[in-house]
Amino acid sequence: MSEKQWTILSLFDGLSGGQIALSKLDLKCDYFASEIDSYAIKITQKNFPNTHQLGDVQNWQSWNLPKIDLLIGGSPCQDLSVARNNGK
Repeated sequence: MSEKQWTILSLFDGLSGGQIALSKLDLKCDYFASEIDSYAIKITQKNFPNTHQLGDVQNWQSWNLPKIDLLIGGSPCQDLSVARNNGK
């Protein structure tokens, strides 16, 4: 019997923490990510090159996605991050 492949949509994906957790569970995933930070996208693509990058969540109506099994997401955190103030 083959293992189910999950279709995941991650909003505000960041460095893809959700995908890190799913990989530790050894789940087969088709992973779609909405992220706009170029550094975060670069890191995700290095660690998980099969990630489908969708871009800005505000353009969700243009996404042609398959049936999603699991929706995950992180709250945008720029206002909470030390990066906002250059570490100050």
